[in-house]
Amino acid sequence: MSEKRPGFAVYGPLIAFIIASAFPFYWAFLVGSHDDQHFKAEQPWLPGGNFLVNAKDVLDKVEFWKALGNSLIVSGTVTVSVVVLSSLAGFAFAKLRFKGRGPLLVFVVATLAVPTQLGIIPLYMAMAEFGWAGELGAVIVPNLITAFGVFWMRQFIADAVPDELVEAARMDGCSLLSTYWHVCLPAVRPAAAMLGIFTFMTSWNDFLWPLIALNAENPTIQVALEKLKSGYYVNNSLVLAGTTMATIPVLIVFLVLGRQIVAGIMQGAVKG
Repeated sequence: MSEKRPGFAVYGPLIAFIIASAFPFYWAFLVGSHDDQHFKAEQPWLPGGNFLVNAKDVLDKVEFWKALGNSLIVSGTVTVSVVVLSSLAGFAFAKLRFKGRGPLLVFVVATLAVPTQLGIIPLYMAMAEFGWAGELGAVIVPNLITAFGVFWMRQFIADAVPDELVEAARMDGCSLLSTYWHVCLPAVRPAAAMLGIFTFMTSWNDFLWPLIALNAENPTIQVALEKLKSGYYVNNSLVLAGTTMATIPVLIVFLVLGRQIVAGIMQGAVKG
């Protein structure tokens, strides 16, 4: 008996979802590839030939490359730190037995209910006290680990890494760090990749704290693009051309880490 292949009922919604997800990126490129006045007058649906001109104007009006480099440094450092530290903390909460583990985990999760805006003033005062106001360290250090990352990795490690495997590694003479590196980390690669994507996007798109913590000469990409909207007249083509340029690194990270997610899922399926 031949296996029934998926039909339109499966592929139809998937195609519609892909189109709906990709449309904002296409719209940003579409607006950015036209002259602003021409686009408002005709609103075409096909890209124009003005994107390079708008991109050059973006580079002339804001310090795009410096802001892009700052965002790459901040987002890359924060992403690596959150994945490593959250997986370490998640491994401890999931597989180690120590006094106060339950209440401490509850406290970590409870911090998710505290609005970020409540901590902005004392956090800025702390950064100024350390002498980091206006420096990238003021944006990086407060985000080196997140409660969401710890909880996410703890939940995944608790299910993906059997206790027997951890005990076997200990009996073979592995230290805690060695057990984490050789046993835990390979098993949680899909969750780590997903956390990396989420963390990178969150850090890349963060606007409020970099706007407060950094100065105008040392911005991140979102703060730099905000300058394109200043004034009485907003050139939407210019703004969306800059937005399209700033989206490219995020897409690259998604493609790289997305492959890690698929590879991890396929590896688990083969082992199962």
